[in-house]
Amino acid sequence: MMTVNEVSKLTGVSIRTLQYYDKIGLLKPAEYTESGYRLYDDTALERLQQILLFRELEFPLKDIKDIVTRSDFDKKKALEQQIELLELRKKHIENLIAMCRGLKTRGVRHLDFTAFDSSKLDEYAKRAKKQWGTTTEYKEFAEKSKGRSKQDEESIMADFMKVFEEFGAMKDKDPASAGVQEQVKKLQAYITDHFYKCSDEVLFGLGKMYASGGEFTENIDKMGGKGTAEFTYKAISHFCGK
Repeated sequence: MMTVNEVSKLTGVSIRTLQYYDKIGLLKPAEYTESGYRLYDDTALERLQQILLFRELEFPLKDIKDIVTRSDFDKKKALEQQIELLELRKKHIENLIAMCRGLKTRGVRHLDFTAFDSSKLDEYAKRAKKQWGTTTEYKEFAEKSKGRSKQDEESIMADFMKVFEEFGAMKDKDPASAGVQEQVKKLQAYITDHFYKCSDEVLFGLGKMYASGGEFTENIDKMGGKGTAEFTYKAISHFCGK
């Protein structure tokens, strides 16, 4: 058994917080001494660990209580879900770090995080629908997008924009060079995996859209530096034999 003071020192959770968790029925001690002091066993510490993991994921205390006090609470399943959520957060943070490093390398003083706004995916859907309407590509896009969470969308768009950041780092090369052409293949494969089957014809149409001005051109140039969208279009044109 551990006293509330010992648990506080072990976990970094304040005594006041542990007392509050007891008060609201979130974390009850294993028992109380005759003097009213709280004592915690391994089961209580395991419960506290679950609570802290959910808190790291920014779950409200009320929701945590509803989860961990349910009779059918599955600790193994909860842990798997926590790992998945933490992995998504890790990836999101890594993408933000990569973006900042890219901006720092290009000497950009104002950090612009709009490329990670999930609304860009909505814009992508709107533009895709306008261009292809009820084609097989658009239907596939709609099907793959169905059921994605906001975190999924943010992660997909972050990785998508990172491809253009890599294009930006190649702007001093010949668009027809082997390395740049491999990057075009990477772009085509990413679109196929996450949006719809990206044939050479579809890819060429996208390339024209990227360099045609407007929000797509602006966002691509933000990621890779001015001229990235046009450079990408030239690389795609060569790849597609245009």
